[in-house]
Amino acid sequence: MPMLRKLLLGLAVLLMLLLAAGLFLPQSAHVERSIVTSAPPERVFTLVDGFARFNEWSPWAELDPGTVYKYSGPPSGVGARMEWSSQDSSVGSGSQEVIAIEPGRSVTNRLDFGPQGQATARIDVVPEGSGSRVTWSMDSSFENDYLGRYFGLFFDKLIGKDYEKGLTKLKTLAEAGP
Repeated sequence: MPMLRKLLLGLAVLLMLLLAAGLFLPQSAHVERSIVTSAPPERVFTLVDGFARFNEWSPWAELDPGTVYKYSGPPSGVGARMEWSSQDSSVGSGSQEVIAIEPGRSVTNRLDFGPQGQATARIDVVPEGSGSRVTWSMDSSFENDYLGRYFGLFFDKLIGKDYEKGLTKLKTLAEAGP
């Protein structure tokens, strides 16, 4: 019995140390990737200002063909909304909604992953040469989630590859024409 008590006490101390260390970890995480395409900004922007064509370039759409999508609000612009639901844990369930638009230049979405939290994603499209530079970023806050702050340390590594894949698919789609 004394050995079990020491083990439980040791685990409790370890958990308290992990939580305490979480207080000193960053409260937010930022991921950002860019790509240059030969497509003009106007063409790229029509692919990102709503969700009608999102799954054509989304890096997550192919993970579970059984994912159920529901669209609401306007087809593009502020208020355009997409919800998804999947039994596959790598896809999960959630929603995203366009919350701000700078016409022809940027789209800002609020993402809601349910118990996993919320984030803000932004896509900027700016002229570069005869084409466009597309930058996709995401910001997530872990203010009161001390264990989530540990996740934030790996956020860029976990999401960055997906963003690179999505941007490559977006580039191909935009360069293929209307």
